[in-house]
Amino acid sequence: MKKLFLVALCAVAFSACQNKTSEGKTTTTDSIASETPVIAEADAPKVQVEKAIYEFGEIKQGEKVSYEFKFKNVGKTPLIITNATATCGCTVPEYPSAPVKPGEEGVIKVIFDSAGKMGLQDKVVTVTSNANPAFEQLHLVGDVKEK
Repeated sequence: MKKLFLVALCAVAFSACQNKTSEGKTTTTDSIASETPVIAEADAPKVQVEKAIYEFGEIKQGEKVSYEFKFKNVGKTPLIITNATATCGCTVPEYPSAPVKPGEEGVIKVIFDSAGKMGLQDKVVTVTSNANPAFEQLHLVGDVKEK
């Protein structure tokens, strides 16, 4: 019985890793990733972040902290940011939707709402882009004190 359960569990896990296309074909996640155009490393966009960690110091619970992380595309092709996510819903990143051309600068604005938070905080923002090497993680760090 245990072996049957294990085999069924493996079958479910394998089928969960497959996607159906609009034509009804089944493709694996690896084949979808291989359809994305790959830029040679020498020509890829490269990101230079001015300051990846912002220390906001001490704030009172309920206050909001806002910071703009500045960056520059020092690569040879346009930088396209496809997503920016934070570790929790209390931190909201805003990123440029237009490509950042080589030599140009951009900003990722991050707002942290300390309502319901106490103590030391390290809110991490992960940026997804076509940069090579990958975009650095951005951090908002500080201490939230009682009102």
